Amino acid sequence: MPEDAATRDTPGCGPMLPDSGRNAKPLRQAVFEHVRAAGHAPRMDIARALGISPGSVTTLTSDLIEAGFLTEIAAPARETGRGRPPVALAVVPAARYVLGLRLSDEMHTVSLSDFSGTELATAHRASQPGRYAVEALLTEMATLIDEVLAAAALPRDRVAALGVGLPGAVHHETGRVAWSPILAGQDHALQAIIEDRFGLPAHLENDANVLTLAELWFGAGRAMQDFAVVTIEQGVGMGLVLNNRLFRGAQGLGLELGHTKVQLDGALCRCGQRGCLEAYLADYALVREASTALDRDPRSAQTAAAMLESLFDQAKAGNGAAKAIFQRAGRFLSLGLANVVQLFDPELIILSGARMRYDYLYAEEVLAEMQRMTLHPATPRSRVEIHAWGDQVWARGATALALSAVTDALMGER
Repeated sequence: MPEDAATRDTPGCGPMLPDSGRNAKPLRQAVFEHVRAAGHAPRMDIARALGISPGSVTTLTSDLIEAGFLTEIAAPARETGRGRPPVALAVVPAARYVLGLRLSDEMHTVSLSDFSGTELATAHRASQPGRYAVEALLTEMATLIDEVLAAAALPRDRVAALGVGLPGAVHHETGRVAWSPILAGQDHALQAIIEDRFGLPAHLENDANVLTLAELWFGAGRAMQDFAVVTIEQGVGMGLVLNNRLFRGAQGLGLELGHTKVQLDGALCRCGQRGCLEAYLADYALVREASTALDRDPRSAQTAAAMLESLFDQAKAGNGAAKAIFQRAGRFLSLGLANVVQLFDPELIILSGARMRYDYLYAEEVLAEMQRMTLHPATPRSRVEIHAWGDQVWARGATALALSAVTDALMGER
């Protein structure tokens, strides 16, 4: 699926369903977010959507206009006739700007967005081999940020926040990274370090959660209350939206699907434990077996990505050993997905990540086995979609993380 399909035809950005109950936001913020999600909205539409009086909408939108967050625009006429031209409200794009960074062990990507969620510029940089010292990672981040701001001719002091997504165990609330496959050492106070280096608020998140935010703000999840995203790349990750909000768990370390155990004393995972789902499904798990199937020296200079491509080509050409590797990985994936369905019963499961181009992982028999392993196999459960986005959409999810934080701060939620 092409990368630009990540942004649906629906105008605006952000969740289209309003929060309710204990998640309800201040009315001022609810009005603003409704306008941003719709792209533009007349006052009467806002009143109907939020269930509040037209007078309240007039008061709240006047305040948002005065603050410089909303503006009036000409709206398409709904019927011909006399009277005042129809007027709608829209977000002032230049009210705030945010940056989103996706850091990984293959490619670092940055995206610059305005307050309406429109992407203004992007930049990419290949990752260095091995794990980064924190200072080396900051240097690469600075290069990317300078490049994207130069492309947009925007000074750094116009940026309101920086969202960062990276793999590993990331404490969203504290900004600490307990462990990451791209960082040397453990337990880094990375948020504080980034804020000190770049002089702007930073917000950190696990990269699977960042991709889930991209679906919630720009993709298939905009009009859904509950859905899950499972990512398969260098590792295996998962993000979950419940009641229209990203679920993180009590300590922000939940939903590590790749590190759920599928076999006691099983294969060694890069986290240091054994029997993790990731150890049978991620890149390094496939490469570990590919060297045998392809009769390659595992110490050869061939990159993991190149070896995986060779493995896939061999499988497609009829190599039984190569095909069996993908089929075995697919069975482990069906086990992981069945557990997701059984635990959360999401409306939709989105399979994403660069490795979803390997169709063996989502073949009809894989999804059928997922269904058979659920408690009620005769009843169709969660829909499954494949979204094989590139790195850019992960960075857009990081801009959504920053936009959400900036909006909360400005509109009084925090």
